[in-house]
This record gives sequence, structure tokens and C-alpha cells, in this order.
Amino acid sequence: MRWDIVKRLAPGIVLGAMVASLGVFALLKGAALYFVFAAFVAFSGSQMFLDKKPAPTRQLPGTPGLLGAGGVIGFLSGLVGAGGGFVSVPFMTSCNVAIHNAVATSAALGFPIALANVVGYVIAGQRLEGLPPYAFGYLWLPALVVIASCSVLMAPLGAKAAHALPVKKLKRVFALVLFVLAGYMLMKGLGATAG
Repeated sequence: MRWDIVKRLAPGIVLGAMVASLGVFALLKGAALYFVFAAFVAFSGSQMFLDKKPAPTRQLPGTPGLLGAGGVIGFLSGLVGAGGGFVSVPFMTSCNVAIHNAVATSAALGFPIALANVVGYVIAGQRLEGLPPYAFGYLWLPALVVIASCSVLMAPLGAKAAHALPVKKLKRVFALVLFVLAGYMLMKGLGATAG
């Protein structure tokens, strides 16, 4: 885990996630957002699947650059309600951070992303009517409990599998996850245009 990266990405991530979850997502709803997101994720997945190597001299940007990158990661995760791994892992590997370090660092970044998005979605949804029981804004507690429990139980298995896989295979597995996410977003976009 690269705590030096976490410390410099996290403030931008929190800011970007808050901006997105506090209401920008409501303005950008629609098929176009799904299509742009699907294209971006599919591009990132193809880069990882093909094992495109960045220039050996390419490194992470300085603190201002990492704050900006964190803002973009947080903003995108807030728009789609996803963890930032779909952006942060490809970003870090494109800057020659080893894939194992990038995945572990992305896991650590999941907490500030989740916290900022939860606060933003709770605040943004305060005026909604007709919410189901145990909902606070856009946050529905039963889903939170189930997803958090499954995540906590499965995270050690995922970490063990990531360390057991060779770098090339781990990149391919991550790329396949990105392709599935891109396909899901594409289907949502097509559904939005049809509906």
C-alpha cells in the first residue's frame, strides 16, 4: 500500500465526491453520462488488458497534480455511485505504480470516497418524499448493511487472490471487471434512451 499516494489523492477525492454527490449527478442524469462513462471505462480496461506499458520515465505528478487527479476520481465515483478503483487503478498504473500497489492503494482510497459520497447523498436527498423505511436521503440502510458485510467478508479473499496472481493476469482480471462495468453502463444508457 502506498500511503504517500493516499495522503495526496484523498483530499481531492473527498472534494470531487462531495461536489458530484451533492447534486451534480442530478443535473447530468441521462443516456449521455452512461455512454461517456462506458467509453472511458472500456478504454481503461483495454489499456490494461493489452498490457500497454507507459513510458518508463513517467511518474506520478506532484502534490497539486495528485489533488487534481483525486478530484476527478472522486467526482466520477460520485456521479455513478461507485468506488474509485475503476479510475484510480488505471491512473496509478499509467504512472508506473505496480499493479499490486495500485490495487491496495485504491482499496485504502475507498473509505474517503465512500464517506464523502454518503454524506453528499444523504444531504442531497433530504427533501425527497416517499422514501422507503430506513432511508436517509439517497442512503438506504438495509442495502448498506448487506453490501458492507459482504465487502468485509470478501476483501481478505480478494487481497489474497491479488497477491497470488502474476502481474499480467491481475491486470487482465481487473480489465475484465472494467469491461463488465462498461457493459453495464452501456445497457443502462440504452435503457435510458429507450425509456
